[in-house]
Amino acid sequence: MLFCQRCGGRTEKREIEGTIRPVCGSCGAVVYQDPKLAVAVVMTRGDSVLLGVRAGHTRNPGAWSFPAGFVERGERVEDAAVREAREETGLSVTLGPLLGVWSEAGEPVVLLAYGAVVPSEHESEAGDDLDAVQWWPVSALPQLAFAHDTEILAAWLRHLA
Repeated sequence: MLFCQRCGGRTEKREIEGTIRPVCGSCGAVVYQDPKLAVAVVMTRGDSVLLGVRAGHTRNPGAWSFPAGFVERGERVEDAAVREAREETGLSVTLGPLLGVWSEAGEPVVLLAYGAVVPSEHESEAGDDLDAVQWWPVSALPQLAFAHDTEILAAWLRHLA
């Protein structure tokens, strides 16, 4: 159940602009459910990529994926990517290019993926939403958490070539 941000009244589902949306039963305000923006960071060193085991409270727990997380309201997307890399791996990265934007119908999360350069002398350590981190040879990756992870890695490798 959603409540109106204007008056606090209960919402009900109605067709608005060709889509079923929550509408306040008291004041008639339409509650637009905006997508949630997330960032992922692909970190490579030579022929290896840093992946993390997703923690139990995350989507696809126990699976391997890139360090990632949500952008806070008012935060620059690039700053969120650097922050998430640091929170989840302990590494301070130099952010590279935007590799792409991933979204799909029915999915509330829109993902922006960036490449990043990691100084070779720094060691990683799992934190925040990851239970472990490990450098994997690009030629021998574990099963990845999300279907788009392979596309994201391919985009970074194309950039490096």
